[in-house]
Amino acid sequence: MKIAPPLIALALGISLCAAASAEDTSLPLPIKHVQWSFEGPFGMYDQAALQRGFQIYKEVCSACHSLNLVAFHDLAAPGGPGFTEAQAKAIAAGYKIPAPPNDQGEVFDSNGNRLTRPGILADHFPPPFPTEEAARTANGGALPPDLSLIIKARAGGPDYVYSILTGFSQKPPKGFKVLDGKYYNPYFPGRNISMPPPLMDGSVTFSDGTPNNVAQEAHDVVTFLAWASEPQRDERHRMGFEVMAFLVLLSGLLFLSYRKIWKDEH
Repeated sequence: MKIAPPLIALALGISLCAAASAEDTSLPLPIKHVQWSFEGPFGMYDQAALQRGFQIYKEVCSACHSLNLVAFHDLAAPGGPGFTEAQAKAIAAGYKIPAPPNDQGEVFDSNGNRLTRPGILADHFPPPFPTEEAARTANGGALPPDLSLIIKARAGGPDYVYSILTGFSQKPPKGFKVLDGKYYNPYFPGRNISMPPPLMDGSVTFSDGTPNNVAQEAHDVVTFLAWASEPQRDERHRMGFEVMAFLVLLSGLLFLSYRKIWKDEH
C-alpha cells in the first residue's frame, strides 16, 4: 500500500518535532523580564530595595559568594542603600579583615588562626573563603562566582539572575536527568546547576514589613547586585541631567543673543 506524500511529510514533521522537543530539554528557557526601577535613562535605584537586598546578601549569599569590588564606604555614598556613615562603620566592624603582621612579624596566632582586625570604611567586603581551593572544597568542586559584577557579566543582566534565583521551584521534564550533586534550573545552560536553591519563602525577615517570598527576595537582591556592579549610576544620571539642562539653557541664551545682535541687520 502506497502512502500519500502529504502523509509522509506530516509523519516526518511530527517525528522531527518530537526529536527537537526531546533535545531542547537541555536548552535554557527564555529568561523572565522584570520591570526594574533602575533601567532606562531616567532609572533610579529603589533605596528600600537596596537595603533589603543588602540584608539578603549579608544573611544568605555572603556565606558562599564574595563581593570583592565593593567597599564599606559605598554603603553610605550618594545613590546607594542610604546607610548613614555610622551605620556603614558598624557594618564594617562586624567583618573580620586579615590583619598585617604584628610586632613579631607574625600573621597567625598560636593556634594557627589568621590574625584579623575589625573592618573599617576603607575596606572591601572580605571573601567567605581564604583561597579558591577552600571555596571549591566547601562547594563540591564548584567555585561560587564573585557577585560584584555578576549583573554585567551575564547575558540578560538582572533578568537572567532573577530567573535563576526564582527557577529552582520548577520540576524537570520527564526523562531529564539531574546529575549527582546538581540541581535542576531551567534557566541555566544545560539546566544542571551546582548552586543549591539559595532562597526560600521566609529566608529573611524584613523590618519594613515587605513580604519575604522568593520572588520579592530575588527582586531585592538583584537590585542590590545591580547597584554593586555600578555604584555611581544614579550620580552619573543626575550629573547628566544637570549638564543637559545647562546646555538647553545655554542654547536659549545664545539664540536670544543672536536675535538681539542681528535684529537690525535684517
